[in-house]
Amino acid sequence: MKIFQILEFNQFNTGSVHQMFQAATGLRERGHDVTIISRPDRVLEAKALENDVRFHGFPFRHQFDVLTTRALRRLIRAAHPDVIHVHKGISHALALGATWRHPVGAFVVNRGVSFPLDLWNRGKYRTRRVDRIVTVCKQIKDVIVESGHLPDEKVEVVYAGTEVTHFDPAKWDPRAFRREKGIADDRFVIAQVGVRDWKGWKELIDSVSDVVPQHPNAQLLLIGCRGEEEENEVRAYAGPRRWITPIEYRTDMPNVFASCDLVVDASWAGTGITGTIREAMAMEKPVIATDAGGNRELVSSPSVGWLIPQKDRTALTAAIREVLADPQRTARGAREHVIRGFSKELRITRLEDLYSQILVRR
Repeated sequence: MKIFQILEFNQFNTGSVHQMFQAATGLRERGHDVTIISRPDRVLEAKALENDVRFHGFPFRHQFDVLTTRALRRLIRAAHPDVIHVHKGISHALALGATWRHPVGAFVVNRGVSFPLDLWNRGKYRTRRVDRIVTVCKQIKDVIVESGHLPDEKVEVVYAGTEVTHFDPAKWDPRAFRREKGIADDRFVIAQVGVRDWKGWKELIDSVSDVVPQHPNAQLLLIGCRGEEEENEVRAYAGPRRWITPIEYRTDMPNVFASCDLVVDASWAGTGITGTIREAMAMEKPVIATDAGGNRELVSSPSVGWLIPQKDRTALTAAIREVLADPQRTARGAREHVIRGFSKELRITRLEDLYSQILVRR
């Protein structure tokens, strides 16, 4: 198949870019002709070319960007892709405009956030020119089927995938990241990735504060600060609590997680299935996740991790105490759970099958 993967975002500091790139390279590994279309970026273009994936950079300024729509239309008419898979709102709108009166064999839309569809974006999903909507968890499917008044069969759940051969604890030094950051071996490292408000990092600080008096060796890392402004925000909330450390955005998450003792996601909005929780589970780390988005589908039993209510400080504190008491309780079960249901290979197979089914029906 000739496949276009289209996403206006071009930085690897967002989960959508990682998942789009994983789909593009995974499909290319299976012999398909794949092109990534995004905003111009040397890093993304270089990584695409390294993996034998074509790259085109267009502005993607906004949903009414006529110049990008025209450029997309010319490229689509020249290349004749079998499949267009769009991953965000701007690319969705512009690809619909570019294929007006010239539909492709399969037009697929990704939906990775749990916000309901509204009056302004519902039409982009209801149109007959969209063959399937792919959601990253069942919870998001339920939300958009109801809020968008969509037929159930139009929406497919394809779980985001973890490259389990890369996120493999046997391949990483469990002390390397600690040495880099000067974290002593006797510290119990608790980590969360993401410092936007809805990620719940302030609530996590409050809960770790509850356990520090009994566990003074606890060290909280808030990873993914995008510049000094976010680092300063963390420091301002932390105040004199020296056991809180803001960490810059990292591209070596297996190396980081290898040095962690517990990984938490305290989100209370906007999430699908938290990728960092899935990756930490593959690294055989205990995890705590809030019951937000599709996390219930990932942390589906006490044998693989702790699932707690959103914004519940008492529950979060209790879960941290339980991990401190028995940090190895869920390790092996968590990795096996990810391998069986949330691997990259399984995701690529499901996308491949979905595209083929649509084309056969056409």
